[in-house]
Amino acid sequence: MLPQAIEYLTDKLQQLNFQSHCDPIIQVSVNIKAVPVIAWLAAQPIYPRIYWKGRDTEEEVAAIGCCKDFFYDETTDDNQLAMEYQAQRALTKNQDIRYYGGVAFDRSTEAWPEFGRARFVLPRVELRRSGTEFKLVVNLNCDKQDTQSERRHAMESLGSLAPAKPLPPPNKVSLLGRSDRPDRHHWTELVNRVTDPKFIHETPKVVLSRLTQLEVNEEINPWMLLACWQGRNPSSFQFGFQFSPNRTFISCTPERLYRRRHRELFTEALAGTTTRGLNQEEDALLATQLQEDSKNSHENQLVSQHIVDVLSPLSRYVGAEESPKVFKLSHIQHLHRSIRAELKPEVDDFQLLLAMHPTPAVGGLPREAAMDFIRQQEGYARGWYAGACGYFNHYESEFAVAIRSALIEPGRINLFAGAGIVSGSEADAEWAELENKLTTILSILTEV
Repeated sequence: MLPQAIEYLTDKLQQLNFQSHCDPIIQVSVNIKAVPVIAWLAAQPIYPRIYWKGRDTEEEVAAIGCCKDFFYDETTDDNQLAMEYQAQRALTKNQDIRYYGGVAFDRSTEAWPEFGRARFVLPRVELRRSGTEFKLVVNLNCDKQDTQSERRHAMESLGSLAPAKPLPPPNKVSLLGRSDRPDRHHWTELVNRVTDPKFIHETPKVVLSRLTQLEVNEEINPWMLLACWQGRNPSSFQFGFQFSPNRTFISCTPERLYRRRHRELFTEALAGTTTRGLNQEEDALLATQLQEDSKNSHENQLVSQHIVDVLSPLSRYVGAEESPKVFKLSHIQHLHRSIRAELKPEVDDFQLLLAMHPTPAVGGLPREAAMDFIRQQEGYARGWYAGACGYFNHYESEFAVAIRSALIEPGRINLFAGAGIVSGSEADAEWAELENKLTTILSILTEV
């Protein structure tokens, strides 16, 4: 039971001999019986609250509190970010130590409060599930810290842990209003500008996105929302970051940026979209049409080739699937190519993030030209939407691209969706694609 686990960890902390540990980051853990992970996280009184579940791994993490936090705002440049990343990564080689966080879509523009251009946290306490095994973990940061103070903070955090409580049932939300940025008229203008032959000759792809703001008069539990979303799309990454009670970013995204284990790296090209069918025959027909559609195939090929090109200087080997397969979600399906690389020995995660993010699936090609157009014309700050979110340590890392995501604030739900604009794109069809991408989250909010 959880109380016994807390008592066990508290005793271990009291007996801890800091001089016997060579690493400045110390981790103590104990196996526990099964606990509903999201419900446990939602019940905790401590911030930040962080949730992570991989797309194709039997792993789930709820993390609370802060043992070490590094935060980057508009005063931080990439050189500082690289130095801090390397310093954190060098603190310990314990592969169970993890920093969770994210990097904004565009580190040169306005950042969301509390999230910044990049933020990573070494949590104080973690509840981890691997398959059917659960464990409770506590972390101590003794790097330039007073060890007795660290011990006291860790014990206080354990003492404040609350038992899991059932999440509130989903209720139909009363919408007071909805606004879109860009609106339908401006969206049409932007798509027409991007598909103009002169523009598209120089910039063959721009991923335009839309912020949909829903005004509500009731409190939305972000963890209930994420749990429902998870149930609708179990084959996606699911994660959430709540640095304070007022603002929570959640995502249920199909797209992996990369997964690294030592020097082996797995990534993918996820681009090209259609809807799901009403039955198996219609669904199969739509999938076949997606694979045969020249516009969507071209879009996926552009993304795949770009990823191979940027990984090649960092790798001993890079290989991509010749033809895309279909990746199915609850309301839409995508074209998907797997890509594998063997990294050179000196390559680290920060170099990978700089090289690969933002991908052409969320930015465009060439990257800088597309990014400039988005900055100047889209009309809102993306923040962590379409950013890279995940975890890293010395040996492994995994980052997802936060394309299906929402920012929950008091009285407001911010929803995001994007579409790749290439030659042949039509404004009305792309607007309909944005609506399709919001269908799952809107159905959770508006169905009884």
